Amino acid sequence: MTREIKGIIYFITIFTLSIILRYGVQQAPGKSYREGITLTQLIQMFPNDETAEKWFESTIWKDKPCCPFCGNTNIKKTKYKKMPYYCAGRGNCHKRFSVKVGTVMEQSHISYQHWAIATYQFMTNVKGISSMKLHRDLGITQKTAWFMVQRLRESWKQLAGVDKMEGPVEIDEAYFGGKEANKHASKKRRNRQGGVGKTAVVGIKDHNTGMIRAKPVPETTTARLEFIRQNVESDSTHYTDENSAYAHLTNHYTVQHNIGE
Repeated sequence: MTREIKGIIYFITIFTLSIILRYGVQQAPGKSYREGITLTQLIQMFPNDETAEKWFESTIWKDKPCCPFCGNTNIKKTKYKKMPYYCAGRGNCHKRFSVKVGTVMEQSHISYQHWAIATYQFMTNVKGISSMKLHRDLGITQKTAWFMVQRLRESWKQLAGVDKMEGPVEIDEAYFGGKEANKHASKKRRNRQGGVGKTAVVGIKDHNTGMIRAKPVPETTTARLEFIRQNVESDSTHYTDENSAYAHLTNHYTVQHNIGE
């Protein structure tokens, strides 16, 4: 489990439990006796971005800041607003960071206040929340709202765990993109073979359940194997073509497409 995933799970779990323990959460609509925090109370909790940032820091870090890269607690303040902390511990870390690093908020320019309110709305709505509603409620663009909702959904998926395929599984890939013949001369590639200039998509099918999962991946062996590892049990039987990227899979069998297999 990577540092980023651990941070995402930690963030979403701590945030949820903190709100529930303090205010309780309405479990379902239509029951007037069920108590929970109102939107007015939520705004009072996070009236501005500074208050929300301090709340995240006290919730995630407790007493003092902690480097999300090496775990060091010898931290110094910096003059940079977006990265206000600096790892001053021994070793080669010495990185600047904020409380966003290692959470769903990482690498986003979205305010702490918006993240706090969006997270609460996401976890208390019976069917989650759409990006269109979040866009209207927070006064942000729909594109930004969609990004936030996707990050929050991914965090819950990682927290709950994804059901892995037990196999046997068949793994193959395809390349998607425009034909070189249809491109302007200035954009044509000299090497027209294989997937040059196209996007690789790896697909996995479970023969027992019929379930199919696919994902665009970078043109690297590591990316392909990581996608397979996340979705297939390690002791499953793997069927692939003769692509060398799959050679290190366990229980691995190859098929030859050129003879109709």
